Amino acid sequence: MIAAFSILWPLAIGAAYSPSSRRVVRKMLNMADVTPEDLVYDLGSGDGRIVTEAVQRYNALGVGVEADPIRVIWSKANIYKLGLQGHVKIIWGNLFHQNLSQATVVILFLWGRTNEKLKKKLQEELEPGTRVVSYIWKFKDWTPSKVDEKERIYLYIIGESDKPLKKNNKEYS
Repeated sequence: MIAAFSILWPLAIGAAYSPSSRRVVRKMLNMADVTPEDLVYDLGSGDGRIVTEAVQRYNALGVGVEADPIRVIWSKANIYKLGLQGHVKIIWGNLFHQNLSQATVVILFLWGRTNEKLKKKLQEELEPGTRVVSYIWKFKDWTPSKVDEKERIYLYIIGESDKPLKKNNKEYS
């Protein structure tokens, strides 16, 4: 019963667990130019590897949001084992119900339709200049600031990438 909930609940709200490789994690964080001044949010944080890497390699702070209680427990145990308490926080909850306003970097490896549902929330809650990195899935009608075509990693900047496309001074959206 617990295993079924652990699998089905995350699927219901937007993604299945599929961990990113260490190489891809580093490419995403590098593309976002993560620094010690950043607060990195990983929405759908799984085992916490992205936020722990942000802390260990870039001296940033990290917040992971995960719907699967088993992965939350796993993440918190790993954070404790690594001695990263106070630098990384894992929240068990629905990513659509989290306040993202403090984030300076948001990392996503969700389904395309979940990204689309998140767009308005990201635009409303994130400050201009906040970096949003999406792995695999592009945001429709947003223009990425950087792209790694091989790995399918897309960097968006709130206030820049999310403006409607213009052609001949006409807006297209």
